[in-house]
Amino acid sequence: MFPGMGRGMNPKKMQGMMKQLGIDMVEIENAEQVIIKTTDGDIIIENPSVSIMRAQGVDTYQINGNVKKVPKALAITEEDIRLVCEQTGVSEEKAREALKASNGDLAEAILSLAS
Repeated sequence: MFPGMGRGMNPKKMQGMMKQLGIDMVEIENAEQVIIKTTDGDIIIENPSVSIMRAQGVDTYQINGNVKKVPKALAITEEDIRLVCEQTGVSEEKAREALKASNGDLAEAILSLAS
């Protein structure tokens, strides 16, 4: 924390102190959405307030807004379904169900239907 900085600190004074330390703060205007993609799915921030703090050549982003998490959708292709059908002799519906149950793992789906 900066010396003399209290709860009621004037934002202009704070900005001046940051400038003296070589820290620049920039607000991104009109941001509509921020999407962070992860292996588990997406984190979507709607109507964000986005600030960039630049210090010593490094940009740090601060994002505030309405957060929504969207889990990664399981991608089951028609080719995978056909392969499971060919290997096991089951209907496309049963093959699709087995692939969903195995999280898209072909070998596991085929083995579960073969037993």
